[in-house]
Amino acid sequence: MNVKNNSLLGVPGEDLLFRKARTQNGFLDRPVATEELQKLYDLMKWAPTSANCNPIRLVFLTTPEAKTRLVSCVFEGNIAKLRTAPVTVVIGYDLEFWEHLPRLFPHRDMKPLFEKNEVFSQVTAFRNGSLQGGYFILAARAIGLDCGPLSGFDNAAVDKEFFAGTHIKSNFLCNLGYGDESKLFDRSPRFDFEEICQVL
Repeated sequence: MNVKNNSLLGVPGEDLLFRKARTQNGFLDRPVATEELQKLYDLMKWAPTSANCNPIRLVFLTTPEAKTRLVSCVFEGNIAKLRTAPVTVVIGYDLEFWEHLPRLFPHRDMKPLFEKNEVFSQVTAFRNGSLQGGYFILAARAIGLDCGPLSGFDNAAVDKEFFAGTHIKSNFLCNLGYGDESKLFDRSPRFDFEEICQVL
């Protein structure tokens, strides 16, 4: 979108977040300040997760050296995309998110519910981490950044490179910056309401 202040430019929120927003394949040579990344997180963090579990974990790759660590993990078709993006984010989720529940959800003792049920914990971590990944994209768009989420990579290789010795697993990657509209594909179609929705 290349929007710095959408209210001044008159871009409605629905357009900014959905109708006009596009998945970017290339980015302008324009840096993203660390302050913008902090602003993005400070907006995203307020969106809901079950029992306020907040399993998302973020690694912001902002230098060529950091990006090099990721190159061997991604599919060939995505290498140019991550190299041109000012920032590439490894979006992960913590399988032991429940360790923090006494602090994050002081209303009830939820920790034992997850601590003793590995399958339930894994499902909860992945579901809520994915939900937060969606919030991340919307928060980035809301502050005027463009996104290029990627799933073409080797999760095991990324986990080894960035999360070794932890309980964190990679979910997806997301390039951030200011999109180069010349690299966009034509807008792809979507289903109509009647094709995939039921009202019971």
